[in-house]
Amino acid sequence: MKTALCLFRSSLSVATVSCFGYANVAIAADLQVFTGVPVAVGNGTVRVEVTTNGMNEPESVSIIMTKEALQGLPAVQGERMVWEFSLPMPDAGPQTGYDHVLLDWNPAGHIPEGVYNVPHFDVHFYLISNGEREAITFHGEGRELAMAAPDPQLIPAGYVIPPDTAVDKMGMHGLDPAGHEFHDQPFSHNFIYGYYKGELMFVEPMVSLAFLESLPEMTSPVKQPQRYSYPAWYPATYRIGFDAVKSEYTIALQDLERSD
Repeated sequence: MKTALCLFRSSLSVATVSCFGYANVAIAADLQVFTGVPVAVGNGTVRVEVTTNGMNEPESVSIIMTKEALQGLPAVQGERMVWEFSLPMPDAGPQTGYDHVLLDWNPAGHIPEGVYNVPHFDVHFYLISNGEREAITFHGEGRELAMAAPDPQLIPAGYVIPPDTAVDKMGMHGLDPAGHEFHDQPFSHNFIYGYYKGELMFVEPMVSLAFLESLPEMTSPVKQPQRYSYPAWYPATYRIGFDAVKSEYTIALQDLERSD
């Protein structure tokens, strides 16, 4: 129901309030959740969920991890230091601009040493196709173009892009040096931006295994660039939480805003 259906005017303010009240109830009733196919991780599963408002606009894009997904995770095996899980977006629902989600499990962490070398998850929300991501390389004749510096407007204020964060089939990582992990505190969570050939092509909440095991409930603001490379719904906040009733963890992009 839309408030426009209340065509009559009343001198009673309570009537106006009632009209808007019905509209709010209708909008709340129209909230929908669209779910991607669950993928086996550890002893559980992980899936992508898109929640929409009454206007069929995305309100959040999340990964949902069952509690068992944190159990039975693979350890480092020889030179294999990272395990990747490709999570499909829902088949139905509104277009968010995100093509797929790549969940990386890092049992021993990764560089920089003393900062991110703890067991943790990297959650890459890609704005490019899986095929385009697979083709990312920082070797050979195209290395200079691959590592081209993005326009400063694509980089949030304060972020830096160290050259040693360039990873094949992934991208270059923009880091926030203001994060507590860079100031003599244990890493728990942070928000990363990804680049390739000068374009911003993924957003990435990072979260440590220890922080998830603490059964957290937190929402943090996202430092945003002045513009983006691809049309999509971008987060103003991200949330990490645990639902004790469902025994599920949520890592969500929230307060989405459309950028064309």
